[in-house]
Amino acid sequence: MKHSKRYNTAYGLYDRQKRYELDEALKTLKAIPASKFDETVEVHLNLGVDPRKADQQIRNSLVLPHGTGKVSRVLVFAEGEKADEARNAGADHVGLDDLIEKISGGWFDFDVVITTPTMMGKIGKLGRVLGPRGLMPNPKVGTVTMDIGKAVEESKGGKIAYRVDKFANLHIPAGKISFSPEKLKDNIKAILAAVLKDRPPTMKGVYIKSITLCTTMGPGIKLHIASATLEAKS
Repeated sequence: MKHSKRYNTAYGLYDRQKRYELDEALKTLKAIPASKFDETVEVHLNLGVDPRKADQQIRNSLVLPHGTGKVSRVLVFAEGEKADEARNAGADHVGLDDLIEKISGGWFDFDVVITTPTMMGKIGKLGRVLGPRGLMPNPKVGTVTMDIGKAVEESKGGKIAYRVDKFANLHIPAGKISFSPEKLKDNIKAILAAVLKDRPPTMKGVYIKSITLCTTMGPGIKLHIASATLEAKS
């Protein structure tokens, strides 16, 4: 595959065999020539879990200390008082039957879906279209809740959800490259701390096998695992 001049320049700024300290990795990311848009800084982890086992499915959410740099478009399935609560909290789309019909017709102009437990029976049929996009509400990540206002505010304020894929990888946004190194570091430490807490009690062996930082269009920089996880615990 032929890469861009910028991509090749980025590759020349670091040693692909080295495992970097977090501060050094962020400094290197910042040194890569800027692209035409504000790229997302991503954390990619390969875990030692077996995703085929129900008790080793890593799925959770957290609110990043400094947000993601993106304001999420929040859709809420609710009626009555809960619908009013969602609107007051800043939800972008609120409704029920009308939204179900729009989504069934192929409309997906939203990033997060929130609802109450009582609404799940009605929206369950959307699982086949929302599920593959990672948008189906789930109580484990806080998107099925009676506290609609809080859920909307958190989603607007930088809450992210993550889930291990079939290859035992996690792909988690940590902010924008325009963030200061200090803010990116805080967000990355929060991500690593959350993932460490998610370790299944039944698994044996190495939990985190690799940690890689990259920007949307840039190559990956591998972190020194022991050092990065130690910082996350501090």
